[in-house]
Order: sequence, then C-alpha cells, then structure tokens
Amino acid sequence: MFTGIVQHVGAIRAVRDTSDGARLTIDSGPLSDGLERGDSVAVNGACLTACECSGQTAAFDVVSETLKCTTLGGFRPGAKVNLERAMTLSDGLDGHIVQGHVDATAAVRRVDRGQTWTLEFQASGELTDLMVPKGSVAVDGVSLTLVNVSRDRFSVALIPTTLAETTLEGLSPGDRVNIETDVIGKYVVAFLRRMIEQGSGGGVTLDKLREAGFL
Repeated sequence: MFTGIVQHVGAIRAVRDTSDGARLTIDSGPLSDGLERGDSVAVNGACLTACECSGQTAAFDVVSETLKCTTLGGFRPGAKVNLERAMTLSDGLDGHIVQGHVDATAAVRRVDRGQTWTLEFQASGELTDLMVPKGSVAVDGVSLTLVNVSRDRFSVALIPTTLAETTLEGLSPGDRVNIETDVIGKYVVAFLRRMIEQGSGGGVTLDKLREAGFL
C-alpha cells in the first residue's frame, strides 16, 4: 500500500527485455537505503517488486501485462520516474490510499500554467465513472484532488511543491499517464451495480444504504 506522496524522482538506468516482459534498472537515490530484494516500490504509480539491489540502483521485473496496461512499456534510459516505497504501519497517511494497481492510462488534453497549474486529461468513461469532484486520484503515482469530472475527461490542480517534487511539470498535451482511481469509490460502484443487476426491488434506497453500512 502507498499514499501517493512521491519520495524521490529517480531515473531509468537500463531497460532489458526478458522472456515475460522487461527488467528495469532504476537509480533510486536515497530510497535505496535499506531497500531489499522483495520490497515493493511504486514506479510512476505501478507497484513493482525489487529483484536486485546494488548501491543506489534497484532492478524490477515487469511482466508483459503490466507493460501493456501502463506507460512502463515506453520507458527508455534517462526517463524520470516518481518513486514511493510501500508504507509501514507507523507511517502517516498524508495522501490517500493507493494500491499501486494502475486502472488504465489517460492522455494529457490541456496544460494551464500559472501559480497553480491545472491539467486536463482525456479518459474513458470506465475511469471517470469512478471519480467525483474533490475526490482523490493518483496520476503517475501522485496523489491529487480532482477539480472537474465529466464523461470523458477530468482535471486536477497542481501546487508548486507538487511540480517541484514530481515529474508532472514535464507533461505536455498528448503524453500518457498512469491512473489509479480511489479504491473506496470502486467498492461503492461495485456494490451499487450488484444491487441493480440483482434486481433488488425498489432500486437503491436510503434504507438499503444504511443496511450496507454506507450511512
């Protein structure tokens, strides 16, 4: 589990094809301290397992499904990536609950630069159905607050600290990013869909939401 608070911007050192995907070697800087084989690290929002640690670098095996469903398949040496180690029980939850399970990718539609930046993304309805204004979303592993949400797009605001400490400042229209929607929203939507599919008489009511523990 992660929080979406980026701890270090690392750099891809090497990309090597394997029989089932690729091996990424990443300069993880201070995050390398105490990092051991088997530890989890979110790389641009995708939870990966360290398979080899040496000095300030760590290697991660990425299976073909992950390469296909995220932006990791387009990584090249020199690319900058957002890194976060898995949280421990003693850590504070400064962002929101992030699993490191990327739902899909979205494309940058517009970048409005100012003291506070606004990024707008083009996304599928399957993604935006799980979003609400002022709710949380992880973009390339960064915990952000949603500003506007419509059927095929959504926007987020970025403060200077976020721009300075993540890779998001380098985004341009057309770039693709990894998106993970709020896990709580997923459970709510899944529950409501089951109620509808099961044909529960009267549809969704306040009493039924209370019985399910939502109220």
